Amino acid sequence: MKAIINGKLILPNDKGKFHVVAHQALIFDETIARICPEMEIMRRGHEPFEDVIDARGEYVSPGFINVHLHGSVGCDTMDDSDDAIPAIAKFQASTGVTAMLPTTMTYDFPRIYMALDHVRAAMKKHISGAQVLGAHMEGPFINVERRGAQAKENIVPADFSKIEAYKDVIKILTIAPEELKGDYSFVERCQREGIVVSLGHSSADYNTARRAILSYGINHVTHLFNGMVPFHHRRPGLVGAALDTPVDCELIADNVHLHPMTQRLVWRVKQGHHVILITDSMRACGLGDGDSELGGQFVRVSGPVATLADGTIAGSVLTLDRAVANFAANTGAGIATVVACATKIPAKSIGVFDERGSLEVGKRADITIFDGAVRVSHTIVGGEVVYSSDEGKHIGEGVIK
Repeated sequence: MKAIINGKLILPNDKGKFHVVAHQALIFDETIARICPEMEIMRRGHEPFEDVIDARGEYVSPGFINVHLHGSVGCDTMDDSDDAIPAIAKFQASTGVTAMLPTTMTYDFPRIYMALDHVRAAMKKHISGAQVLGAHMEGPFINVERRGAQAKENIVPADFSKIEAYKDVIKILTIAPEELKGDYSFVERCQREGIVVSLGHSSADYNTARRAILSYGINHVTHLFNGMVPFHHRRPGLVGAALDTPVDCELIADNVHLHPMTQRLVWRVKQGHHVILITDSMRACGLGDGDSELGGQFVRVSGPVATLADGTIAGSVLTLDRAVANFAANTGAGIATVVACATKIPAKSIGVFDERGSLEVGKRADITIFDGAVRVSHTIVGGEVVYSSDEGKHIGEGVIK
């Protein structure tokens, strides 16, 4: 057994709402064994632990879940390399991410299949970093007019036969609903196979998007505001439908893709629910300024901004710890409530909340420890410390004295 002491635990209350609880110890191995008053284990000083982590007053949170990221540290999900996804997973762990969905882009199908094969392989092996839960397939079933950094020559109509061999890998699939031409059989098949269909890269009008959500059970929107028709007070479009229904909305909270006021607006309209913080990060994430690539296209990174050669904003260089910090600052919401947008809500969205997404007895010991500025000091995946910024925070032999 291992223990975390002297932390401010972010726990669900009796109604499931996250709040901060002090003076509690977290005891775990691969799963969370118990949460008890610190004094209880201090009195049992003879109890040996394999490791004791002193959180030193920092927050002890469920592990962050990143359901939309393309890459980082020079690697991309589309790379034909056995080393790419493990490298991404290791870096993501340093930002507090304990589980992730590497995200594909609009390429030809042989290249997409190659990427999904690498994701499948990563799902099956032990990686010292964020756990790979599957893939987010962003395209090629999208609208060419709203492709953003996606390659238009590879955009095709939705066809389940094209993805059936990877139904065990794909957890989220982004589509443009207007391209279905009123035939939702593709969506219904995805849903029967447990694939979350998400609306994005779309020119859908309000009625089309609202019908897709309310009549066909689509419960996810890919990076709200980005890759869709801008909101207009007479033509609210997909943005309006997303804000007007109980659908989960991904947000890139880097203050580049979305102005802080826009983030605040979404928070208020959604009343603190159905918001999922993502990074949409590209291979340049974690490397600093310079030239990079996304989807075979040239990208230039300067500070927090990544653009194509024509100035179009491309994928981000955001990390999920910064997204949590930014969103907390921009909305004024408490840290516990914002943490739910990177843990509980994405876990529920992809159907894994029974095993992760909150600190509860019996759930996986996926844990992130961070300070008041959301600087991560420890990331724990399945009970193993996969990232520590300061080994000195571990106490001796792990015996409390």
